[in-house]
Amino acid sequence: MPARVSIDLSSCSEVFNRAPGGDPDRTPRHTISEVAAASGLTAHTLRWYERIGLLDPVDRAAGGQRRYCDADLHRLAFLGRLRLTGMSVADMLKYVDMARQGEGTYEDRRQLLVDQREEVRQRIVDLQATLAVLDYKIDLYAGKIADSTGAPVECQYHQEEEHIA
Repeated sequence: MPARVSIDLSSCSEVFNRAPGGDPDRTPRHTISEVAAASGLTAHTLRWYERIGLLDPVDRAAGGQRRYCDADLHRLAFLGRLRLTGMSVADMLKYVDMARQGEGTYEDRRQLLVDQREEVRQRIVDLQATLAVLDYKIDLYAGKIADSTGAPVECQYHQEEEHIA
């Protein structure tokens, strides 16, 4: 009796949202509409990613329709994370091109990610400062800010904002 082969035919969304591990299935089976729904990208954007080289050429079914494999979905998920960091498409292309060159580019890829991480950290600091200002203004309008006697505190922004609001 032949040995049973276990095949994981997870849905497109499950594959897209799963953390990559091991060797992804390279069977072309996901349609462009499935990938668009799973990734949140439009079909137009997926074709553009392929055209500019962010994705490797996508396999085609007999009728010419694109069929994406799990490896494509993992790459798209990673590219989505890079976009969330604010990385430019040019830098994403640089990263993908280096990845295609293999192990010899590990240090350059690492440095690109380290630099991007620093930009993200700085943006987080900026967003935290912005959040503090918003929290202050929200509290001011809610009447929650008072001095030690319980009287409302005058805000330096209050008078400026009265002219704006």
